Amino acid sequence: METKTGSRIAATFARLREAGETGVCPYVTVGFPELDTVGRVGPALVAGGAAMIELGIPFSDPLADGATVQHSSHVALTNGVTVATCLDAARDLRHKGVDVPLIFMGYFNPLLSYGLERFAAACAEVGADGVIVPDLPPDESGDLREALQRHGLDLIFMLAPTSTDAQIAAVARQASGFIYCVSLTGVTGARDRLSQQLPGFIARVRRHTDLPLVVGFGISTPEHVKEAGKLAEAVAVGSAVVKRLGETPRERQPDEMEAFIRYLRGA
Repeated sequence: METKTGSRIAATFARLREAGETGVCPYVTVGFPELDTVGRVGPALVAGGAAMIELGIPFSDPLADGATVQHSSHVALTNGVTVATCLDAARDLRHKGVDVPLIFMGYFNPLLSYGLERFAAACAEVGADGVIVPDLPPDESGDLREALQRHGLDLIFMLAPTSTDAQIAAVARQASGFIYCVSLTGVTGARDRLSQQLPGFIARVRRHTDLPLVVGFGISTPEHVKEAGKLAEAVAVGSAVVKRLGETPRERQPDEMEAFIRYLRGA
């Protein structure tokens, strides 16, 4: 297994490029629907062909998330999940042989309470590769970005169709790993079709960076993956994965998750 964290992300995108494949990156909220869910379904996601796994750190006021992920966050908090629980979940996945990049996605407040330097060091120790913080503006991200860089991790920035060219340029100057492109304005959640704004938005981002792009928000079908894959290197699938996990009986969850990732990949 690759030991230097940041290089795992680069190696993943190099492999996808070589295979001519669009990466599918599932999002799971740590502690939903049960405390041990991530540890049980993580290896199955990889068996289905997941390129990366996003591990959601639950928060009481997840502003960027739609009803499905908000509900999962509430359940996880009720189950007693903390930042430390999430770090343990990543460590557990590495112990189980999961070797794809692990990306934490969480709001700034819990990370600040935990301690930014302490969090960055712990991320490196458990084998995480990057962190996405939806409510952290780029111009306020210096402390966390530097702490993560010191420990070989990437701070992953988000851009939206509403981002100005100046904002895109600012993110491009600071970004590493990849850039998360929100496919539409508003909150997360599965949609019937992707935004017509997406091609123009992705073209604007490409003018400023050579980093891989991951499209998220609203991805729920193989058609979405194929469509977004014409524009970006990978897609993130959150609400559709979380919804399916919540609806599937415990004993069937690993098989269901493996099958769902294969289905999205068209495999």
